[in-house]
Amino acid sequence: MNKRLFWVPTLLLAGFLIGGLTYYILFSSAYAPFSPRVPKQIEETSRAFSEIVRAVSPSVVNISSTKVLKRQQVPFDEFYDFLTPFPDGKNRRFKEQSLGSGVVVSPDGYIVTNNHVVEQSSDIRVLLYDKRSFKARVIGADPKTDIAIIKIDAKALPVIPWGDSEKLQVGEFVLAIGNAFGLNNTVTMGIISAVGRADVGIADYEDFIQTDAAINPGNSGGPLVNIKGEIIGINTAIFSKTGGYQGIGFAVPSNMVRAVKDQLTKDGKVTRGWLGVTIQELTPEMSQKFGLKGTDGVLVSDVAKGSPAARAGIQRGDIITEFGGRRINDVGVLRNMVAQSRLGSGVLVKLIRRDREVSLTATIVELPSDASDLSSRPAPAGESFANALSGVTVTDLTAAIAKQLGLDKDEKGVVVLKIESGSAAEDAGLRKGDVLEEIDRQKVSNLNEFNRSLSRLRSDEAVLLFVNRIGRKFYITIEPR
Repeated sequence: MNKRLFWVPTLLLAGFLIGGLTYYILFSSAYAPFSPRVPKQIEETSRAFSEIVRAVSPSVVNISSTKVLKRQQVPFDEFYDFLTPFPDGKNRRFKEQSLGSGVVVSPDGYIVTNNHVVEQSSDIRVLLYDKRSFKARVIGADPKTDIAIIKIDAKALPVIPWGDSEKLQVGEFVLAIGNAFGLNNTVTMGIISAVGRADVGIADYEDFIQTDAAINPGNSGGPLVNIKGEIIGINTAIFSKTGGYQGIGFAVPSNMVRAVKDQLTKDGKVTRGWLGVTIQELTPEMSQKFGLKGTDGVLVSDVAKGSPAARAGIQRGDIITEFGGRRINDVGVLRNMVAQSRLGSGVLVKLIRRDREVSLTATIVELPSDASDLSSRPAPAGESFANALSGVTVTDLTAAIAKQLGLDKDEKGVVVLKIESGSAAEDAGLRKGDVLEEIDRQKVSNLNEFNRSLSRLRSDEAVLLFVNRIGRKFYITIEPR
């Protein structure tokens, strides 16, 4: 009996101790500070990005520019004058200030930025990472790529190495650094979303890198760098409906920037190669009309008289498939390759002409200043929809009409007088005043030939037209509905 009484307090004490320990474990740990374990690989990656930023930031500069603009007299100016008189009369001048970014590319003060950052500026100021400020001058600018070189009088400046933009892969990490909204050395991170964007409509020569790294107003001219800390692009523009970042930014690739920089630094201008062809994308409908199985290559819709292309034997309707040993599937690629070709060099051009493969050699010359740069600008492709030429009224192209349209008096074809509203031709992009020179690759010199071609068209057959629109020549297709 006494033994049982002895165990009672012992069991009670043990229960109390166990209960207290359990309470401590359950409740004290709930209020303990959380100390997560960060995987070593993530921690190292984070440090690596920080080291990249520390290495490249001293080479990124702030650019502020001032433009003096004229305000012309406009309606209701008299009322405005009454409220706000100006002593200098009707041609008033006012200053416009803009902010941008740049990157030092040589220790002695050469800086790359965008042309639109410094264009027409009367005063350019550069603020360095160490807060020193310098007045800058423009060494050269190239509006066709939106790249400019400016210079400050400074020595021993830090420089970022160049990367090879040809080796970029979609999905790579990148950092964008610049003066976003005037906030110095703002750094954002993203990936390369696409390369070779040549249809953005920002510059004449486009081969943009697309990134989702946040690029905002003020970032223009700043560098896009890879995880090696190399410049792989110059941030230029964003695609946005609001004016702010929406996940799509564009940078001029480093290889294009370097080629432009070298010429601007040496000569103050950029010279480009000229082939002398108007080119356009080859649509599936056009490909079918040309008897091709796919849409590889670009379509030659015009050849300038006396141009390297004409001398080499390139003809309208040819499909260029290779240029200098590189396959061509995009208008922008060929346009940039021609522009960057060495002047005087003979370039092998492979093409398809009426189901035959043809190889020619074209000698590239300098783009004339008065040339329309046919090789660098695709002709309007014209959307292809339904039906054939019903609803289209034409007449002979006379010398008088040709003069009115600004065309050579020797031009042949029929001119469009009227297009019915809602017709397939209107939907396809045909316009009043267009001159039709071919129907389904057959020449049309007058109204009789047009009518003969029209009589051969089946109601369910698409038609391929060769159009001369105020001197610009291109192909369009009109599809049956």
